[in-house]
Amino acid sequence: MFYGVDFVAGDPSRISIWTGYFDSRLTRRQGRRVNRDCSIPNPNLEQLAYAAKSLGIRKMKRVTNKSHPKRPRLSEGLLIVSSKDAFSATGTESKEALMQAIGSSLFASHEEAKQKKEESKAKGPRKGDKSARSQRKGPQIKSSRRKKKFGRR
Repeated sequence: MFYGVDFVAGDPSRISIWTGYFDSRLTRRQGRRVNRDCSIPNPNLEQLAYAAKSLGIRKMKRVTNKSHPKRPRLSEGLLIVSSKDAFSATGTESKEALMQAIGSSLFASHEEAKQKKEESKAKGPRKGDKSARSQRKGPQIKSSRRKKKFGRR
């Protein structure tokens, strides 16, 4: 057992995939391993697992609050997948090709969510949502000349 994770660092039957591999804010030197077209800003473990599951990868384990040795201050998380299952589900033969496939799925789902959010924002508020439908009144301009009551000037 290695900090609650039952994998050995050199085990070829399992592949470790860190969320930092798909972070578009990082450079290649800082640890991003896919190109920018397959990465998103600040990915989390749930998004990564969803992208892997959408590709057909079933045997996976999520390890939360785990930091990559290159980024020890960030507890980003780790996804451990079975190499045999991952390679057969995605049709790839290497870890790099597997990460590119997961990254493109991750990017597509991120873009779809972003587009859906923009559409709902452009559509406007729902019918019963009073707080969203209320209009903000502009500042009242006070005239320098006040009206007098009862016909006085």
